[in-house]
Amino acid sequence: MSLMKRWEINSIGMQHLRLNHVATPTAGPGEVLVKVNAVALNYRDKMVIETGRGLPLRFPFTPGSDVAGEVVAVGKGASRFEVGMKVISTATPDWIDGLRAGTARTPAYQTLGGYYPGVLAEYVAMPEDWLVSAPSTLEPWQACTLPVAGLTAWFALVERAGVRAGDTVLIPSTGGVALFGLQIAKANGAKVIVCSQPAYEARARALGADHFIDVNSDWTEAVYQLTADRGADIILEVIGGKHLGQSVQVTAVGGHICQIGALDGWDIIAPAMPLMLKDITLHGIGTGSRTALERFIRAVDQARITPVVDSRYSLGDLRAAFEHLKKRPFGKIVIDVAG
Repeated sequence: MSLMKRWEINSIGMQHLRLNHVATPTAGPGEVLVKVNAVALNYRDKMVIETGRGLPLRFPFTPGSDVAGEVVAVGKGASRFEVGMKVISTATPDWIDGLRAGTARTPAYQTLGGYYPGVLAEYVAMPEDWLVSAPSTLEPWQACTLPVAGLTAWFALVERAGVRAGDTVLIPSTGGVALFGLQIAKANGAKVIVCSQPAYEARARALGADHFIDVNSDWTEAVYQLTADRGADIILEVIGGKHLGQSVQVTAVGGHICQIGALDGWDIIAPAMPLMLKDITLHGIGTGSRTALERFIRAVDQARITPVVDSRYSLGDLRAAFEHLKKRPFGKIVIDVAG
């Protein structure tokens, strides 16, 4: 029996995270076996390990959702991929196209590394429909950042807010989603204002930021001044909590706010009067569909969008990678799985 390494928890809590030797999976009917090259971490992965996020985790549970790898075996009836093809995961695998599944009472939250087992392992076997062809212009350690951070930014800006040339986009962060948003907005001809720590200004401008605001300053007033009081057409609201209220204040008339993150808390707060008087559209964004990911991949290849990776760690250094993730890095944290 062939063995491989896989990270697992047998109970909620980072202290239960173990790198175990387990049987290498095989590709069942309709599945493919993928040799994992790289996995990108998301803050959600840390939260799932530490709290469970109220998900029906089945132990032993493997975290992680964003994988880039190579197909090494094809199960009976599978036909979308051939051995040797480079692939990346779809973090919300049941969402192929159109509207996300779920009801008003029960929104769907069926993701890899949560409802479904994750990908922090040397090999993963999964249904072929859960994967897409990787971009041809990226290395695996770059491509693995697309399924959540990249797609979330793309789905918000392009698929929902309809970013276009001449728009002003406000991005109040320099994390993974934010930096993808910066590059996507610029590729579509928008002007971008980044608000973050001063230490990140040079790197944000190098990626194309037209303006940079020190997050420790009166950033709402700075947005008014930079836009001659017009405000931002689109805001990637990756912070949440009370921060949404400030975003409402600086949104242009007829503008869009894409609510993505919850770094400042799950209960968002905003003043109703400017929300109504400015005819603001608020989009709730939770990744995107497989079809949207395929469109994004084509854009990545054509526009030569390059993911920003802050640091790379080996598979055995996962704990250190999660510690780094807590420090809000500039871009993504990646685990190099293949040697």
